[in-house]
Amino acid sequence: MSTDARAPTDPTAEGAGHPRRWLILAILTLSLVQVVASVSSLNLALPSLHAALDASASELVWINTSYALVLAVLLLPFGALGDRFGRRGALLVGLAIIVFGAVMGATSVSAAQVILWRCTMGIGAGLVMPATLSILTSVFPAEERSRAIAIWAGFAGAGGAIGILAAGVLLEFFWWGSIFFVNVPMAVLLFVLVATLVPTSRDTQGHPLDPPGSVLSAVALGGLVFALIQGPEYGWGHPAVVGGFVAFVAVGAAWVAVENRRAHPMLDPGLFRIPRFGLGSLGIGTAFAVMFGMFFGLAQYMQYVLGYSALGTAVRVLPFAVSMVFVSPIGPRLAQRFGVHAVIGGGLVVTALGLTGLVTVDGNSGYVQVLVGLCIASAGMALAFPAATEAIVTSLPQDKAGVASAVNDTTREVGAAVGIALLGSLLSLGYRRSVGDAFEMAGPEAAEAARDSVGAALHVASMAPGDAGGPLATMARDAFASGFSLSMGVGAGLLLVIAVVVLRRFPRD
Repeated sequence: MSTDARAPTDPTAEGAGHPRRWLILAILTLSLVQVVASVSSLNLALPSLHAALDASASELVWINTSYALVLAVLLLPFGALGDRFGRRGALLVGLAIIVFGAVMGATSVSAAQVILWRCTMGIGAGLVMPATLSILTSVFPAEERSRAIAIWAGFAGAGGAIGILAAGVLLEFFWWGSIFFVNVPMAVLLFVLVATLVPTSRDTQGHPLDPPGSVLSAVALGGLVFALIQGPEYGWGHPAVVGGFVAFVAVGAAWVAVENRRAHPMLDPGLFRIPRFGLGSLGIGTAFAVMFGMFFGLAQYMQYVLGYSALGTAVRVLPFAVSMVFVSPIGPRLAQRFGVHAVIGGGLVVTALGLTGLVTVDGNSGYVQVLVGLCIASAGMALAFPAATEAIVTSLPQDKAGVASAVNDTTREVGAAVGIALLGSLLSLGYRRSVGDAFEMAGPEAAEAARDSVGAALHVASMAPGDAGGPLATMARDAFASGFSLSMGVGAGLLLVIAVVVLRRFPRD
């Protein structure tokens, strides 16, 4: 068996793992963390971007979401490209594109430029993310693959919290562009390590590419993610939002029809009827939806209600990542004893329990109460993520590892968009309902601003005459806590429903 990093064949073809497989896992995991951390890191920089670039509210939304949108729509076709032409090559090209996009993004002078270079980085991430998991499955033998996937999935979940922490530290000492520029040295180092140490693999059967399937899947997912992102901003009845959902349904139906007629489709829609594949995708997509919906509300809750700075918030979210990394390796051992179905379903139940703890927070809650709920939720996700990931990637042949990895990644990214849209809308609904007409005394324009944003409400309260500001600020914080509680309650309920489905319908091992 050759150990040449340039070998185009499967390095585990003879049943033994690659001799450098644990070092390779570390390199692939760092590549993954860079991609996932970039999804969440820009949240804390939005106020700085607004001040530096005079970005409008709509531009801030797109700065924050353009990366995830491009990443989500390209994962499937780029996973197939890696299968066909070589997964290490896809990883190297993706890292190079990330370097270019990061340099240009850090030196941008307008919001439009930032959006453009965030999209460019999303293209690179779309090549990197599926390649990491598909190379992992090819360098580890079957008996070690579960453990390796657990480590990969643990860092995939922790990457969101790591991104927030890194952004908090950078913003404390540097300008907003540092969140872009920090990707440059990391990606360059990873490029060198991948080029010298990581082997490649590809689809040994030489299946042709599927351009119609690639285009249709990208357009369908683009319509869905666009509608979910813009729904809270424009309103769910806005023509652009409705058009996005219509495009998803119509183009998605066309994709199913086209793929069912092709001899070698990029992704056979019938695969989702395989219980391990379909239910694994459902479980991981739901968990990611709740995780990013939780981060969306929690970052604001800790800053607006508990009064922490961006760095203070980032540090206090770190236990989520620590819990994720330490608990995730336990999952494979539990799966061997109790079954994959029990670990996925049980992990979702534990996550729901953690969110139930967050439901009880209010304007007077302290950090300890948040910490307990956060760590319990993290532990549950750390159990569910590896088991669901393994269920997806082991449902398909090794030659289709890139597509299986891309489906796994796509469910995560689409789930993140769903979670932010759904739970974010519920948070806003709960806040507006609770704050009511409390700010009418400040005038109609100020009252409307206060109903739209807790940040605006606190600003209006600070400008109130006499002693009126204190009670108004307290009411705004309590109202936001009420909205956050509502969103976490719905998230917990959703997790419990999916947990029941998985426990009842997932095949017993």
